[in-house]
Amino acid sequence: MGNCHTVGPNEALVVSGGCCGSDYKQYVFGGWAWAWWCISDTQRLSLEVMTILCRCENIETSEGVPLFVTGVAQVKIMTEKELLAVACEQFLGKNVQDIKNVVLQTLEGHLRSILGTLTVEQIYQDRDQFAKLVREVAAPDVGRMGIEILSFTIKDVYDKVDYLSSLGKTQTAVVQRDADIGVAEAERDAGIREAECKKEMLDVKFMADTKIADSKRAFELQKSAFSEEVNVKTAEAQLAYELQGAREQQKIRQEEIEIEVVQRKKQIAVEAQEILRTDKELIATVRRPAEAEAHRIQQIAEGEKVKQVLLAQAEAEKIRKIGEAEAAVIEAMGKAEAERMKLKAEAYQKYGDAAKMALVLEALPQIAAKIAAPLTKVDEIVVLSGDNSKVTSEVNRLLAELPASVHALTGVDLSKIPLIKNVTGAQV
Repeated sequence: MGNCHTVGPNEALVVSGGCCGSDYKQYVFGGWAWAWWCISDTQRLSLEVMTILCRCENIETSEGVPLFVTGVAQVKIMTEKELLAVACEQFLGKNVQDIKNVVLQTLEGHLRSILGTLTVEQIYQDRDQFAKLVREVAAPDVGRMGIEILSFTIKDVYDKVDYLSSLGKTQTAVVQRDADIGVAEAERDAGIREAECKKEMLDVKFMADTKIADSKRAFELQKSAFSEEVNVKTAEAQLAYELQGAREQQKIRQEEIEIEVVQRKKQIAVEAQEILRTDKELIATVRRPAEAEAHRIQQIAEGEKVKQVLLAQAEAEKIRKIGEAEAAVIEAMGKAEAERMKLKAEAYQKYGDAAKMALVLEALPQIAAKIAAPLTKVDEIVVLSGDNSKVTSEVNRLLAELPASVHALTGVDLSKIPLIKNVTGAQV
């Protein structure tokens, strides 16, 4: 009988021995293996990465400068069957620290030998190349032990004779000098470039301002054109709206008129029916009785008519006789008045202006009465004057202007009458 042994991927299991003195060995990692009791042996070997710190102190370079170098290596046992078998032969039964010591001695020996072939500048300035060289030289030796170098890097390089610091000072001075020159050249180039940029900026700004002004002018022109077009369209729309509104109002009014016409027609028809009904009612209630009454009255009126005709004929005859008498009287009076007027005219013609003067004088009192009629409604007239003679002069002036007023009204000159001429002449 036996046991089943399992192992993880970070560990290798070695099963050796067997029946009949067999020398077969089984190498397993990340799996399982069967081992017989008493006749099989099982051993384990770590496959994990091992970190080795290599220190070389006071090792002279090709120029005789003593250096202190520290390197870090990452190594592990390879898993290929042949190489794993070699590693098992070398390290099976040893712990991880023993394996590290073996690899450390190998790496430090190669590191010392390589340091003696390089200058300080090569070691310090190109550490990657130095580490690569160590790895390439040491890889075959550790590979024959079944170990693989995953990486090797130089951690630190220093000396105790200030060689590296001197190199640093020189390099620092050169770098600082180059930096100062570079700063000056950069400032010069920056100033030139800044001036060029300012010039380009101003050119671009002026061009942009010009384009903005052109765009603004074009915008204003376009805006004015759009505004004009909008105003025209708005006016057209408003006019169209008003016209459409007028049309709609006209249609509404036409519909209202048609409705009124229909209503009027219906009302007329109703009124016509009402008239017919009223007419029939009047015929039945008024006309027929009225016709009977009219016939009765007509008979009475005819008798009365005959009576009135006879009375009228008698009255007309009476009036005719009276009219003929009155006409004769009027004719006689007219003839007398005509004769009087004829004689009066002949007298006026005979006496001429004197007759006219007499008529005017006869009419003057009536004219004066008509003129003074409004004054009859005045209770009292007060004449204000500081001089009593002035009132008299005003009255005299009115009397002096009387002939002229009469002449203007009637055409008769009163100033030719001696009495009036004397009165007015004395006033003047």
